[in-house]
Amino acid sequence: MRARGGDDGAFAELVRAHQEIAFRVAYLITGSRSDAEDAVQDGALKAWRALGRFRVGEPWRPWLLAIVANEARNRRRSAGRRAQLALRAAREQPSGDAAPFPGNSTPEAVALAADERHRLLAALDALPDDARDVLACRYLLELSEEETAAALGVRRGTVKSRTSRALDRLRESYD
Repeated sequence: MRARGGDDGAFAELVRAHQEIAFRVAYLITGSRSDAEDAVQDGALKAWRALGRFRVGEPWRPWLLAIVANEARNRRRSAGRRAQLALRAAREQPSGDAAPFPGNSTPEAVALAADERHRLLAALDALPDDARDVLACRYLLELSEEETAAALGVRRGTVKSRTSRALDRLRESYD
């Protein structure tokens, strides 16, 4: 790994390749764009300083995401904020112009889809932090179990069990 040898450019390439997902993880945790940006920047700096502890042969992305997620959690704790996933997601528009249901883009279908989306996100936001975070990482950010484990600072088996329990809780509250 050239970055471990002190190649600034190689390290910058590694960070740049994963900057978007790192920001999304940090934003999920902090709930703030500026805090997420700061967490990514500080996380990258800490990763640079800790490169000697990175195990060659291990995947880079989960290692970086774990550092960024820790920075984001520190920012959330120090700011005393709780992430408001439902409010953030409700403000965002669905991407693209695709119909919410195949072949059915009537105003009624669009309104129904938006209502269902708000119900689901409200149920998701009502879950405890650990349940909401694991589901958001797995299904909204589409992180693998390994990446979710690294981002949340837990073992892969914990991700599996939290995901299962969180989905059960979500089903109960959503029905």
